[in-house]
Amino acid sequence: MRRIPPHRRTVLGTRRWRSTAIAILTLLTLPLATLASPVLESACSFAACPGERIIDVPFDVIDGCIHVEVQVNGSGPYRFAIDTGASGMARADARLVRQLALPADASTHHSDGVQTARADTVRIDALALDGLRHSDVTALTRDYNARQSKDAVFDGILARGFFADGVLIIDYPQRRLQFRRDIDLLPAQPDTLAYARAFRIPVKIGAVSTEAQLDTGANVAMVLPTALFRQAAGTAVTTGDRLTLSHGEVDGGRARLDATVLIGGLALQGLHVRVSDRYPEAVVGAHALQEAVVLIDQRSQQVAICPSRHHRN
Repeated sequence: MRRIPPHRRTVLGTRRWRSTAIAILTLLTLPLATLASPVLESACSFAACPGERIIDVPFDVIDGCIHVEVQVNGSGPYRFAIDTGASGMARADARLVRQLALPADASTHHSDGVQTARADTVRIDALALDGLRHSDVTALTRDYNARQSKDAVFDGILARGFFADGVLIIDYPQRRLQFRRDIDLLPAQPDTLAYARAFRIPVKIGAVSTEAQLDTGANVAMVLPTALFRQAAGTAVTTGDRLTLSHGEVDGGRARLDATVLIGGLALQGLHVRVSDRYPEAVVGAHALQEAVVLIDQRSQQVAICPSRHHRN
């Protein structure tokens, strides 16, 4: 074994002490955020990352809206729409209630954004989409198909409460619906949009920044209150029309929005929008999302609106 002379030990010890001191000083001068927070991947990368998919099913799109096949009380499949604008767990069409003899439950009050009305409810023992199942579900019920075309008829609606404990991923271009609990959208993550009320997210229309409800059940591109439309577009509504809501119709119109609309990672131009004095807030509907992948995490109250990977630069 080679012996190191005493004077060499002192030199080596000094060099090691200096190296250690420099390393400590370097760490102390780094920003705290660098030391405490890892670099986060974009939320949009989750749409294609591997992992456990509790739901991974195809969907049909009819007039912009999503339809999937659902099991009700072990029977089916039945056609259900996916509606992030609907509160609670589910809706059941009147004909499904009759067909399955779903028992009546207590009535409740329900708002369509303009009017509030009393609504009947029924009890569903089990409601399942692929690997996600909920038991003892209360569902609002009415005749949802009275004004639907034959192709658009559906048996019920899965509302946002059905997907409350994970990340819902709606891939419109691929026509694929996923639901996962092994990932989280984080507030500091790139491409996430925070919301307080479900799902009111920040949008920009031309130079105007505002908030809009993300509503996959609305078969429109956008709904804008008249004052907001004039502020953002600087033009008048060109075509009169009525806007159909759950509890009736309100006066409104149609117009082409020349201003660029920014919704998360989407930049949309030339949108045909609905405008109404009676509707109180902006809405981003299904037709605006057809080239997007939408991720919603209700646990962290974060949303991501991502351009389809087939349309990214």
